[in-house]
Amino acid sequence: MIQEKTEKIKEIIEDDIWGSVKKFLELGIHFGEGKESINITIGLLLLLTVAFLITSTLLQGIRRFFTRKMEAEDKLKFISIFKFIKYLVYVVVILFTMSAAGIDITILITASAALFVGLGLALQDIFQDIIGGVFIIIDKSLRVGDIVEIDNKVGKVFEIKLRTTRALTRDDKVIIIPNHKFISDIVYNYTQNHTTTRETVNVGVAYSSDIQSVTQILLNVVKNQRSVLKSPKPFVLFEDFGDSALLFSLNFYINDSFSVPRLKSELRYKIDADFRKNNITIPFPQRDVHIFQPAPFQHSSVQNLNTNEET
Repeated sequence: MIQEKTEKIKEIIEDDIWGSVKKFLELGIHFGEGKESINITIGLLLLLTVAFLITSTLLQGIRRFFTRKMEAEDKLKFISIFKFIKYLVYVVVILFTMSAAGIDITILITASAALFVGLGLALQDIFQDIIGGVFIIIDKSLRVGDIVEIDNKVGKVFEIKLRTTRALTRDDKVIIIPNHKFISDIVYNYTQNHTTTRETVNVGVAYSSDIQSVTQILLNVVKNQRSVLKSPKPFVLFEDFGDSALLFSLNFYINDSFSVPRLKSELRYKIDADFRKNNITIPFPQRDVHIFQPAPFQHSSVQNLNTNEET
């Protein structure tokens, strides 16, 4: 008796309840017959809706994970990138749904692959720039206000976009840098860790100079300069014995490396003036010239040469 009741309940569930649900899900529009048939049913639409909801929820969770520590400006840039990724994911979901509906998507995928390969080759640099912009936003390798040196040009970054970065050079010109440069090339960032940088002014003095006096003059010059930091302290290095001069380097720290050319120029003016006051010479390149000849000039031959010229 119990077994018979169980079988009846099972038949009712399978035939009546599940059968009704299955028939309801199979309602829709049907095109063609056999393998070439296309079925757009309620079940397929529900599956597509659920897939979109799950995909959207997962993408929102991923977006929040990556943007939780970003600044407002960087967050907006990342969201714009993420929208592009979201659309690609939705396209993949649609393709799988079309495949489930019985549509042969092989030709569509093949054509799309060829199209994307062509676009990828044509827009390779643009994609590299966009990827570079994504990395800049995520890993914080570059910020607005950073002073960078790239291709022997120094600039202060004032705008970071998805494809390019804009910086102001020392001569008030705007340089537009493709973002892939920050991935493929060597870039010097003067202010990545802090705003303080060490700068150097090189000078050579004559071999007869008093090196202690030279050192003290250099320290006094930099000590009285307003833009130079008192801590860390400036220092002087005796670099080398040059061909024509004793080589020194004056090292000091500043917190505005963008204006360092003007500061170095002011220091050189003061160094030259103080050296002149203390009779310290900045020598020019000197060379010893040695003339070798097989035999010395004879006075008689020179006299004969002069007589022949007069005649």
